[in-house]
Amino acid sequence: MKQLITLAIIALFFSCNSNAQKKATSEEQEEFEITKTEDEWKAELSSAEYDVLRREGTERPFSSELLDIHEPGTFVCAACGKEVYKTENKFESGTGWPSFDRAIDGGVAYGSDSKLGYQRDEVHCARCGGHLGHVFNDGPKETTGKRHCINGVALKFKPAK
Repeated sequence: MKQLITLAIIALFFSCNSNAQKKATSEEQEEFEITKTEDEWKAELSSAEYDVLRREGTERPFSSELLDIHEPGTFVCAACGKEVYKTENKFESGTGWPSFDRAIDGGVAYGSDSKLGYQRDEVHCARCGGHLGHVFNDGPKETTGKRHCINGVALKFKPAK
């Protein structure tokens, strides 16, 4: 009888531990079109770009020269050149970082982090996986209601022709 109970407990334990309930570990990473070693990224990016794009750092608020850009154009990933945002979707959030109410379709990938003790929606470049910033639900209500809070150092601006 003891063996039957032990077997039932073991079976119950394994049935409650399905793959659907497992969370991805930090070693498991999404595959991106462009992948490079950390040394290759360090050689190609400035130290500020590397800190934000590859180490998920955050630039100081109000330090980006992209804050005041309003002319028509496209913002691209500073690491790989993937088009991620358009000026027409940029707005003044007052937060100190370039803010957009939406990304270009297919330009970004989403993830999450809880480094600050709570869950945040993270934004990455869809081509190289570079960290761009985070998405919050306090954007313009008349459009999407979203605020893509993006590190300016993770972007480069290409004016419209």
